[in-house]
Amino acid sequence: MTSRSVVVERRIAAAQGPVWEAITDLAGMQHVLSSVSKVEVLTEGAFGVGTRWRETRRMFGKDATEEMWVTASEPPERYVVEAESHGSHYISEWVLRADGPVTTTVRMTFSAVASGGVAGFLAKIMGALGARAVSKAIAKDLDDIAAALEGRSG
Repeated sequence: MTSRSVVVERRIAAAQGPVWEAITDLAGMQHVLSSVSKVEVLTEGAFGVGTRWRETRRMFGKDATEEMWVTASEPPERYVVEAESHGSHYISEWVLRADGPVTTTVRMTFSAVASGGVAGFLAKIMGALGARAVSKAIAKDLDDIAAALEGRSG
């Protein structure tokens, strides 16, 4: 199986708790992340293992809707989201490290693993150019989160 990962980190001038709340607030996600146009929460209750949602976002110039689910949740430090699409299995791990009372470093690791023998789409999104595009998209998400928490406009 082919597997690729992209890691992006960003310091945010906000405490770990508010950062966690911002990145796990599915209902508010489309108001924080500029690339997300719609979120449909599929499960009831608090954010945690088993939470599922459909997210529509602009990727590579097109709107794409993916269903995602939480497979690990350790508030307020870490969670993992997984998805299946186009013959690939995607894993996004969010890690929040408190760097003081009002600063948090957020690290997002996005991994894609070809499943079912279909590696074409994976190669497209995670090849050298694709990995840069994915890295740029993750960085933009982290910038959007920082802007929302730090009171700036994106």
